[in-house]
Amino acid sequence: MKTVNLVKVLGIALCVATASSAYAQASPTEAPAATTEAAPATNTKATRAADRKLGRDVRRALARAQGFNVSNVFVRARGGAVTLTGTVPEGGMIQQAADVTKGVAGVTSVTNRLTLNVPSGGGGGG
Repeated sequence: MKTVNLVKVLGIALCVATASSAYAQASPTEAPAATTEAAPATNTKATRAADRKLGRDVRRALARAQGFNVSNVFVRARGGAVTLTGTVPEGGMIQQAADVTKGVAGVTSVTNRLTLNVPSGGGGGG
């Protein structure tokens, strides 16, 4: 029973998110949504595929960057906007990641949320 309710809630949330996204993107000169009902499903799949490809491209570019440690870096791409999260072992890598990401074809903006991974000390300093 709980699973059914969870599925219902997730379905409703997906519908609301999709509807609000479609409403926000509509411009006054566009035709009403009723005339293009089949397009969003195909467009969503294409957009997701493009986002996944862009994310892979960015991650690949970071992995190829000289001296950059990509092991704890997570890349999320949405419509050309890339968000970097995670940790890096050296402070200079934070800016390096943003610079490398900006150079990848298809990236329109970069949100850099990388932080410095500070190793925890080995005991008290008494």
